[in-house]
Amino acid sequence: MLKDGLVEHFRVADGADFRLKRFDPADTGGLDLDKDEARELLQSGVKRLRNLQERLFAEKRWSVLIVLQAIDTAGKDGTIEHVMSGVNPQGCEVTSFKAPSSLELRHDFLWRTTCALPERGEIGIFNRSYYEEVLVVRVHEELLAKQGLAPELIGKDIWRERFESIRDFEKHLARNGTVILKFFLNLSKEEQRRRFLARIDEPDKNWKFEPGDLAERKHWDAYQRFYEDAIANTATEHAPWHVVPADNKWFTRLLVAATIVDRLEQLDPQFPAVDAEARKALTKARKELLAEDDKRKD
Repeated sequence: MLKDGLVEHFRVADGADFRLKRFDPADTGGLDLDKDEARELLQSGVKRLRNLQERLFAEKRWSVLIVLQAIDTAGKDGTIEHVMSGVNPQGCEVTSFKAPSSLELRHDFLWRTTCALPERGEIGIFNRSYYEEVLVVRVHEELLAKQGLAPELIGKDIWRERFESIRDFEKHLARNGTVILKFFLNLSKEEQRRRFLARIDEPDKNWKFEPGDLAERKHWDAYQRFYEDAIANTATEHAPWHVVPADNKWFTRLLVAATIVDRLEQLDPQFPAVDAEARKALTKARKELLAEDDKRKD
């Protein structure tokens, strides 16, 4: 789908020396495609993904968790729509995490996402996730005070402790058969400005614009700093991050699709083998069905 090594170029499995500035939001991996070429290449990847997902669903040994994180207008919804367009909805579920409810706030910060984890054989997509707890809550620390935690639990080490909890949580999932793929859609500030203007200037996009989005834009530098910190502290071999350039939507979608396909091909799920007893039952059923045809002919 994409040239060898391209997926690995954007993969971060060790955050020890991670720096977000090393990743260009406008990067296209050396590809120069028009819309039709990009669409054709994406459809090829979607077709491969559909086949792999069918085998994953039938085998029921692994689950896949896809985590999508990004700032406003980076293209999470569009990426989900285009990349997963050909996947059987029976084996794929998208969960979007908005501001937590009062019920969710009465539990630990991982509880609400744990309830939405995919079953074996399924692909679960988190549109935002538990990472909001070390991103938006860190930008707006007043939100922390509303979470009902005892004051002695909110100390200077709370973010380090949450990173530790996330790493432990993801290790637990990986040990129990969940393949974790985390994507940060890396958008430039200038491209976000252009997309906001498009939402204002184009009537059919007006519904997408919310005044609060501009308020969040004022925290751009803080979000960039905290995204860098989150990736650096939670990138591991069993739960890698993929820092996906998001200024060109066609490349964002191609790279996300290629990454998922690449990982599923490594898993190589197979349709369950049919044992001798089951084969006898199949042979018997076939004879009965063919006999019905013979009766009709008579």
